[in-house]
Amino acid sequence: MSQRLLSLDILRGITVAGMILVNNGWGESFEMLCHSEWNGMTPCDLVFPFFLFIMGISCYLSLVKSEFKPTPQVIRRIVKRTVLLFAIGLFINWFDYAIEGDLLCFGHLRIWAVLQRIALCYGIVSLFALFCNHKYTIPVIIGLLVVYAAILMLGNGYVQDASVNVLAQVDLRLFGYDHLYHHTPVDPEGLLGTISSVAHVLLGFYCGRLIRQKQTINEKVIALFVVGTVLVIGGYLLSYGLPLNKCIWSPSYVMVTCGLASLLQAFLMYLIDIQQKKDWTTFFHVFGVNALALYVSSELLAILLGNLGVSEWVFNGLHTMIPPQKWASLAYALYFVLLNFAIGYILFRKKIYIKL
Repeated sequence: MSQRLLSLDILRGITVAGMILVNNGWGESFEMLCHSEWNGMTPCDLVFPFFLFIMGISCYLSLVKSEFKPTPQVIRRIVKRTVLLFAIGLFINWFDYAIEGDLLCFGHLRIWAVLQRIALCYGIVSLFALFCNHKYTIPVIIGLLVVYAAILMLGNGYVQDASVNVLAQVDLRLFGYDHLYHHTPVDPEGLLGTISSVAHVLLGFYCGRLIRQKQTINEKVIALFVVGTVLVIGGYLLSYGLPLNKCIWSPSYVMVTCGLASLLQAFLMYLIDIQQKKDWTTFFHVFGVNALALYVSSELLAILLGNLGVSEWVFNGLHTMIPPQKWASLAYALYFVLLNFAIGYILFRKKIYIKL
């Protein structure tokens, strides 16, 4: 069990380090470190879906300890964690305004963001795990993706125009323009996209079930490899009708990214658990055991250093030594990852694991 969980921690750590890397370039970055503008997918578009997939696996492995019994204690823990995640996400959005002096920014505070989507998906999938028969996991996933595909097709979900796109219109009418993300036609963490995101986490949940039920490590690796291969091939075939699109979290995007995450998890289990090659894992293990804490600290630190002018000062220094702007931007992003690693390493050495 500990070896299996180590490989999961390493994948989680790779993902969080990747999230911090792609979120903290300065100025012009390489295309592979930027989200695709609309249809298509870059390596940057893999980090968040990988985290949701891992969360699905973790949900299963965590709740199986209580035999999926919906006791008041378990339900309270799920509700508490869901509310805390959502509240921390709102706090980060508020802090971005507050540090500039806009303490009462509630009239234009963005409601959605990464942690808010994580919160909703975690809460819904955890309640599914407690109250639904797990044999219906795949039918529920298919049902959610089919319903969401119908919404996209009937509601102009692929149209880059907020005035006709159903995803944008639902968010606008329910929450208002001032509370949404404005750099894309659709809020990338908006409400309707939660439908396919829940299916995404359920795919991770299903893989967690496979990991738990398979007897040998070889069987676990093979099962994840088969699931990953089927999802990647199926997702790319589906993309001919429903293109890959992170902003709207399209069904093909769910399948391909979950498939790639499953394949990477299978490879890590083979490398770490079968081949016993662990010498390289410490860096990512640091991020993996305090994943949410380091993600939150990276967001707050980026806002703080940016407002104080430290980020610009560091980037200018790097740019002086590295004239090409894209390489200087990458150097800054790597510096920021190392800065957060230093925070995480202190916690790691002291065996402090921050859990919600």
